[in-house]
Amino acid sequence: MPPSHVVILLATYQGAEHLDVQLDSIAAQSHGDWSLIVSDDGSHDGTQAIVQRFADLHQGRVQLLEGPRAGAAVNFLSLLQRVPQGSLAAFCDQDDQWLPDKLSRAVAALAVHSGPAHYAARTVITDSRLRPLTTSRRFTRPLGLRNALIQACMAGNTSVFNPAAVALLQAGAPHARRAGVISHDWWAYQLMAAFDAALIHDPQPCLLYRQHARSEVGRNDTLPALAARLRKLMAGEFGTWLHANHAALSALAPQMPPGNVRILQQLERMVNCPPPQALAALRRGGFYRQTKAGTAALVLSVATGALRKCTA
Repeated sequence: MPPSHVVILLATYQGAEHLDVQLDSIAAQSHGDWSLIVSDDGSHDGTQAIVQRFADLHQGRVQLLEGPRAGAAVNFLSLLQRVPQGSLAAFCDQDDQWLPDKLSRAVAALAVHSGPAHYAARTVITDSRLRPLTTSRRFTRPLGLRNALIQACMAGNTSVFNPAAVALLQAGAPHARRAGVISHDWWAYQLMAAFDAALIHDPQPCLLYRQHARSEVGRNDTLPALAARLRKLMAGEFGTWLHANHAALSALAPQMPPGNVRILQQLERMVNCPPPQALAALRRGGFYRQTKAGTAALVLSVATGALRKCTA
């Protein structure tokens, strides 16, 4: 029988306003074989008390830990090390609401894979009161390393990993932390793609993705959000992220398939070389984003040298 126990990894900080809703949605999952590990980064708004009450209702299934207090990405990286061998793992944000079949759909999709496999899904984007606004994008271009290295497509709040994928994440997490990766879910997509894991993106939404003033990331499908991302791209911030991601992955290059190592080498040239050589590396690497406009913005940033490491 394939493994079915899912360890839910929840990083919290000042989450009291919405946390009860998320915890109740975990308890209501149709897939009942789960446990929950909560790592709190020093909240002082009652978050820990809410978690403790939930733990009292679900004896033996919930752990509350003191987090590393170094931001959400580091908190999730530290949580990965807590997953026991042979279990699946699911990232969980503190302010969403899971649909009842979220875990069951993920477990079923992952069950057919013995090698590393990463499941993610679309979401229903809502306002702060969980009133639906729209659904997240459906990706039409292939998922894989050439996309993963320059675009985050496997949303962390929907991501579930089979045991083989968890082992890869645990091996890579110390390198990711040393490299200072900004986004744990983008790094996870890259790592899975670098080792040719099965990448499953479910077109059916699995949760209500709450948008509010304190959202850690927020939606990326509105004109203001797209404009903000373009500004980051052209200002060099995106390049800084790419350098950190490359450093985290490079530490595991000796274990990667040779073809993926060569793609990673083209990324290194793209972010370090002057524009003419960087553009050549972009073409040789075959890097792409999911939309033509996104890929065009990438080409523009490479042509202007905006991806070269920011030292300011």
